[in-house]
Amino acid sequence: MLTLFLVALASATLLPGGSEVWLARQWCIGEPPLLLWLVATAGNSLGSMVNVALGRYARRFQHQRWFPVSSRNLLRAERWYRRFGEWSLLLSWAPVVGDALVVMAGVLRLVWWRATLLIVVAKGARYALLLALAQVWLAPLC
Repeated sequence: MLTLFLVALASATLLPGGSEVWLARQWCIGEPPLLLWLVATAGNSLGSMVNVALGRYARRFQHQRWFPVSSRNLLRAERWYRRFGEWSLLLSWAPVVGDALVVMAGVLRLVWWRATLLIVVAKGARYALLLALAQVWLAPLC
């Protein structure tokens, strides 16, 4: 379970990872689905909160030459994020775009508890769906 937690956490940060494979593996060896859901959701949500924190503190470096986003692109991203709002964090589970949404929540200093709630709901729904699909697709293979 600790490995699943760490892989889920790393998968939600800017590090590469595939928590779905670990979740499926643990499910196949008979771990309780509720425990798998709790561990994966907690790890992945915490990883996303790391990205929120990175976004919060990254803004102070925006005028450095090495900063990875130009001021123009940052302004454009801010306008997009303000247009779709905090509810866009319900897509935080999505590959690539989810990381960007979470970092922007930090850059725009979304209230921590709201960001956490939306991220946990999104990540929890994703893992619940994955476990439901495992019942159908993986059961014959395990």
